[in-house]
Amino acid sequence: MRIERRTFNKLALAGAATGFAGSALAQAKPLTIGFGMALTGGLAPNGKAALLAMQIAEEDINARGGVLGRPVKLVYYDDQSNPSTVPGLYTKLLDVDKVDIVVSGYATNMVAPAMPIVMQKDRTFFSLLGLAVNSEFHYPRYFSITPTGGPKPKESFAEGFFAVAAEQNPKPQTVAVVGADAEFPRNAMEGVRAQAKQYGMKIVYDKTYPPTTADYTPIVRAVAATNPDIFFACSYPPDSVGIIRASSEIGFKPKLYGGGMVGLQATAIKTQLGPLLNGIVVYDFWLPWAGFASDEGRDFVKKYQTRSAAAGVDLLGYYLPPFGYALMQVVEQAVKGAGGTDDTKLADFARKNTFKTVVGDIKFNAEGEWETAQVMAVQFQGVSGNGVDQFKDPKTEVILWPTKYRTGNIIYPYDPKK
Repeated sequence: MRIERRTFNKLALAGAATGFAGSALAQAKPLTIGFGMALTGGLAPNGKAALLAMQIAEEDINARGGVLGRPVKLVYYDDQSNPSTVPGLYTKLLDVDKVDIVVSGYATNMVAPAMPIVMQKDRTFFSLLGLAVNSEFHYPRYFSITPTGGPKPKESFAEGFFAVAAEQNPKPQTVAVVGADAEFPRNAMEGVRAQAKQYGMKIVYDKTYPPTTADYTPIVRAVAATNPDIFFACSYPPDSVGIIRASSEIGFKPKLYGGGMVGLQATAIKTQLGPLLNGIVVYDFWLPWAGFASDEGRDFVKKYQTRSAAAGVDLLGYYLPPFGYALMQVVEQAVKGAGGTDDTKLADFARKNTFKTVVGDIKFNAEGEWETAQVMAVQFQGVSGNGVDQFKDPKTEVILWPTKYRTGNIIYPYDPKK
């Protein structure tokens, strides 16, 4: 095929311009985003999935030319799912690495110990799935990427569970609540108490257990002895698995079971537990069949899934990856909107503007939480065996609340055989 000289020259110039732009980006000082992340320990299944999502976002941003002409570079360390490691990691990120932007790793228990370090430096802080962390600090430069939110973020986590409970006839009257003695469970349990009071339900068991607990049978036996209508666990992944197995072993069957069990959203834990999930009602944040899920969100998850197996992370990526990617989108838009990385300007822009993300539009309130919470209550139904593909089927994870997104009816009372 013959190419006219003028056309050839135009193509050559275009190619050269692209090369120059790529070269300029490569030579520009990177815009560094620093954080700790749970890459080992009990939170690692979710933490590693979040990291892959953030790395995909890093690639996508740089493919578009970076941010303000600078390539994005992630600077991160393994926090080992251990809150005691966090202050040292964030001191290093801020004082030694001198990162341009500071964000959190995954989970409330990891966000909270980073806050005092970030606050001492007056840095703007974007966090990932921290439940009501700022209710203790009231830090004006804090912005949380988590669907819990609204004026009462602690309650928003439990709201759907109790709304579903209140729909049942006869309405459940008694509640048992347990959780580890740590930041996330304490916040979540406070929300449970408020919801129980709102619905006129009596709490018959309300205790924490040590985070190092390995045998959950005594805990479940103590709960079962109170014969509650509702069982609400505020638990991290290892606890959730232990509590469910102990409940199965002793035959604990309240009318409604689940609540705030972190980990049941992770594919590896879903396949590990299999049919033991049936009947459990638990929170979730994002599913591709949810009425609020966008094509952009579903496209991101498909892209993530092409890499998840090779990366050895959560195969489906419904839970944390969309929010890890959204965190990076918020950072990108905030830096562009602020015209740089000045923390005062970043916080001012983040406080006043709406962000477009794969999980939907995000607008922050005065506490840095989402203005409107978006937490679902879902029930596992018809799970058979331990195969992963069944969890792509909306029938295995039925959305019960909010009612406008409902995809099926509850199986009630709780029966793990259904």
